Amino acid sequence: MIYQEDRPIALSVKENFDSIYVNNFSRLFLFAKEYVLFDEEAENIVQDIFLMLWEKREALRVDVSLTAYLFTLVKNKCIDFLRHQMVEQMYSENVKHEYNEELNVKLFALESFDHNFSSEEDIETLLRNAIDKLPERCRLIFIKSRIEGKKYKEIAEELNLSVNTVEGQISIALKKLREELKDYLPLLLFLYIC
Repeated sequence: MIYQEDRPIALSVKENFDSIYVNNFSRLFLFAKEYVLFDEEAENIVQDIFLMLWEKREALRVDVSLTAYLFTLVKNKCIDFLRHQMVEQMYSENVKHEYNEELNVKLFALESFDHNFSSEEDIETLLRNAIDKLPERCRLIFIKSRIEGKKYKEIAEELNLSVNTVEGQISIALKKLREELKDYLPLLLFLYIC
């Protein structure tokens, strides 16, 4: 049973459920829309609440008013939705940051490209020597990212590090390699790393 203003409502009777739906859907939808901003998402949240209400109608017992109960359910669903959106946004920002870093490297490479370079063996030796000069953890992360092609998140999980640490180490590696390889970096990036 669900209590509304101290009057019990038996949800096992379909007419009562229909009445509850009709009397509350619009208010709950407007409440949800105020927080999630998108009509479709607000409607989905409210529909989920009523679906749960219908599925648990026989065993459900609420000790507060029906209105308070429904608004609390919608509030909690909106919180879950917004938290999920924040996680997605953070992931999107990480991907965007990684992409921007790649664009910056390639822009730098094109701007400083020099046609005067040695043989392929000399270039490979230069690259190997420059990578070997990186600090151990920095070198390992750089190799996993740029040579093995792993994503920052994969590297972080594999080495038990945060994604921010991986990003920081890649930035350090790129800075040191730019300094070390100046004129050869554009060619190396395009031939061996990209």
